[in-house]
Order: sequence, then C-alpha cells, then structure tokens
Amino acid sequence: VSVILTISILLQSSNSAGMSGSIGGGAEQLFGKRKSQGYDAILSKVSTVTAVLFIVLSLILVAIE
Repeated sequence: VSVILTISILLQSSNSAGMSGSIGGGAEQLFGKRKSQGYDAILSKVSTVTAVLFIVLSLILVAIE
C-alpha cells in the first residue's frame, strides 16, 4: 500500500508554479478550475484511497501488538 501511495503521489502534476503560484493561485485553486476528469483525477482518487488504507492498516497493526 505504501509503495502504491508513493508512486501515485509522485506521478501527480504540480499545482503551483513556485512562490508566485502559492501566493497568487491560492484563491483560484479553492474556488475554480478543479480538475474533475482525466489522469490527475484518477491519481488523486488512487492516492486518497491508498492513504486511507495505509492509516487503517497502521492502526490495525498497532492494535494487534
């Protein structure tokens, strides 16, 4: 699960263009232009599901020991 999570995060495209993207593009990212289709959307869903699985499996392993 951790390998799939790492790969899916590394394959995603960057959302900002450096410091100017983090300052100027914050409102645009929150209120508009959300990518809902395509390759980035699939990778986003895969990374979300694997992150949840990673947390759940980690908690189960802690509870067992």
